[in-house]
Amino acid sequence: MPAELVHLVRHGEVENPTGVLYGRLDGFGLSARGHRMAELASASLAGHDIRSVTASPLQRTRESAAPWIARFGGELQIDERLIEPTNRFEGINMRRDLPRRPDLWRHLINPRLPSWGEPFLSVQARMTAAIGDAWASADGGEVVLVSHQMPIVVVARTVAGLPLAHNPAKRRCALSSITTLERRGDAFVEVSYAEPAAELLADAIDTGAV
Repeated sequence: MPAELVHLVRHGEVENPTGVLYGRLDGFGLSARGHRMAELASASLAGHDIRSVTASPLQRTRESAAPWIARFGGELQIDERLIEPTNRFEGINMRRDLPRRPDLWRHLINPRLPSWGEPFLSVQARMTAAIGDAWASADGGEVVLVSHQMPIVVVARTVAGLPLAHNPAKRRCALSSITTLERRGDAFVEVSYAEPAAELLADAIDTGAV
């Protein structure tokens, strides 16, 4: 029996004092507030029948998955397909550094692709496959996939029938948010979006990928 629900969970706030775009760089784990956000996210589904928890291989998602494992049990699974997209701006502060880096400006030529990193269509394909496999392999209940902002937004836009190209500054995918999907017929549909760490968002620093 496949899963009843698939919950796409974004990681919590990252410890990032220099405000760089961290992308897939090593060494970026959760801040103290980020750990609290992850706890609130897992607590928000207390009582649900969570059968498995899977995360991208990056430190911030693995740490964000830890409260889910502690609460619901099982062993954390890792799926490379849930990872942050590649990004040519990794390691720089976009506001401070990009204006002084004309060598990088050419990567802004096509935001509809986007030209600065992994294409939206590539992200869509791997996320869709990961979600489908997690749904199909469950023995009923619900599954949790801990991922990143852009991949989750691409999925949300896909199931809503919206164009994949979008303004990164207007994404609806807050830190530790939960986007929930249900399979209806041959397609997934979004059934809810929640921000269980809303009380902590006002003071949080969110430097999600462009």
